[in-house]
Amino acid sequence: MDVHGRDLRYFVTVADELHFTRAAELLYVSQPALSKQIRALERQLGAELFERDRQGVRLTAVGEALLPQARRVLAAWDAGEAAVEAAKVRQRATLVVGMSHSPARGGLRPAIRSRFTQACPEAEVRMRQVPWEDPTAGLADGSSDVAFVWLPLADEERYRWVLLATEARQVALPEDHPLAARERIAFADLLDEPFLALPPEAAELRDYWLALDERGGRRPRIGAEIASVDETYEALVDGRGVCLVATGNVPLVARGGVVTRPVDGVAPSRFALAWRADDARPLVTAYAQAARLAVGRDGPR
Repeated sequence: MDVHGRDLRYFVTVADELHFTRAAELLYVSQPALSKQIRALERQLGAELFERDRQGVRLTAVGEALLPQARRVLAAWDAGEAAVEAAKVRQRATLVVGMSHSPARGGLRPAIRSRFTQACPEAEVRMRQVPWEDPTAGLADGSSDVAFVWLPLADEERYRWVLLATEARQVALPEDHPLAARERIAFADLLDEPFLALPPEAAELRDYWLALDERGGRRPRIGAEIASVDETYEALVDGRGVCLVATGNVPLVARGGVVTRPVDGVAPSRFALAWRADDARPLVTAYAQAARLAVGRDGPR
């Protein structure tokens, strides 16, 4: 038996009023429509709920038995609706910020956060770590609202961004590598070196960190694929390859056994806060504006 909440609400209102016309007025339905719905409920239950005669309307024994249960069902449903609405409000007041690693860079993230909090004090910011396989840090599948990303992005017309930093790229290599003795390294001297590569899913970003545009058509040698900072460090220490790294990320890999050197002949890296171009929600707009203020920029790309 599948009884609708509407039917129970109609029943409880008639039971409270013991008058079909007054109940219909409270329910904003016509009296004939209400009577028809109650009759349908009685047929569904296989028993009469009300006695109707010239003296008025009274609950039957079945009606008396159903009434407290109907009240509990309606109360539970009302509580469920209230919980859903509260969850929707919390969801609207929560901003999910995606990132592949912490964007340290001289307190950049706290600077954005403080400005955002001033603008939206009731909002909650939830940071979300996203694997390197997704260069959009959750923007593409909608799991992040805004994200700290490296440019370029695939399908870049889908996104807007605020450029946060433009940094020279350095090369990370084992400290006993023959080129580690140099103060600077020409990229031409790295062309035959095995490189650490992002996962294939990273697409354009994988090609960018392999510096395909600066190789003159020569395909890179892939020494290993890496999907995290720790994997990168371990692969460098093991001598499985070298990799380009933004200056701001040097402290993440330049640990025991690994050194970094400036590289000549490669374009600088670009670090950005991005969001979907069609997302004009107030929290997204406010976070983007906070990022602009933090780095002193006028607007997005």
